[in-house]
Amino acid sequence: MYAVIETGGKQYQVSEGDEIFIEKLPVEADAAVSFDKVIAIGAESGLTVGTPYVAGATVEAKVLKNGKAKKITVFTYKPKKGEKTKMGHRQPYTKLKIEAIKA
Repeated sequence: MYAVIETGGKQYQVSEGDEIFIEKLPVEADAAVSFDKVIAIGAESGLTVGTPYVAGATVEAKVLKNGKAKKITVFTYKPKKGEKTKMGHRQPYTKLKIEAIKA
């Protein structure tokens, strides 16, 4: 059984036991979170697609940790002007473990 959930402006296909990295949520580690924006649920019997969300479906997850991804370097310049900028960025994330899919 799998589900497609929406969080942080993105969609993720998840199954029970999966560990996923999503956009940072304002929760502490070891907390439980529930996603009610379930777009689709796939099972042995077939696929259930919501309009826009599946009614009564939730996905339960446990927060493993909050952190930051590896640093990326952003370098911009304008040719022939002597203008250049070097910046770094670390995207914050929340790591989740999917506990249950309730349809």
